[in-house]
Amino acid sequence: MAVQARAERTREALIRAAADVVDDKGYNGATLVAISRSARVSMGALTFHFASKSELAEAVVERAATVAGKQTASAAGQTSPLRAVGALLQALARLLDEDVVVRAASLLARERPDIVPAWHSSWMPMLSQLLDEAEAAGELRHGVRPSAVAGLVMYLLTAVEVHPRTAPGQERFRGAAGAMSRLWPFVCHGIAATAP
Repeated sequence: MAVQARAERTREALIRAAADVVDDKGYNGATLVAISRSARVSMGALTFHFASKSELAEAVVERAATVAGKQTASAAGQTSPLRAVGALLQALARLLDEDVVVRAASLLARERPDIVPAWHSSWMPMLSQLLDEAEAAGELRHGVRPSAVAGLVMYLLTAVEVHPRTAPGQERFRGAAGAMSRLWPFVCHGIAATAP
């Protein structure tokens, strides 16, 4: 049991270290040597758990999907489906601010979509369901398609995650959650049948 627990701690440390290094340097800049140093484990221990950098990237994205998936449940308790969409987006934006694994997974999904599953696969079904429910409840403006709104949401989440990376030193809207708080009302105004 002690060996198994130690192996699990090492695996967790490697996933966290990989997320830290990817978040800082991107996938191409993240080396296995840097990840092993960050995790304070040997290269042998790293390669025992993960045969390649792409396998480690997949583990980061899987962990982020698990974390993000838990946020979908908290959004469902809103008074209306469209409000639930807003709550879900705010929760995901907070994760981008607070959880390096989620931030790294978002970056990996853009930089290496060929090797990692999209981290949004854990929450996109709930988003689509909420948007379909909003349409059925008459909350969406006539002609607004739920699938188009889902695509817009993906762009919006990417924007609030990317902006601090691409505009260092500029006003950062108080992080992804702050940016989402400022931007979602404008989007909602354009898609909602009535004022939210």
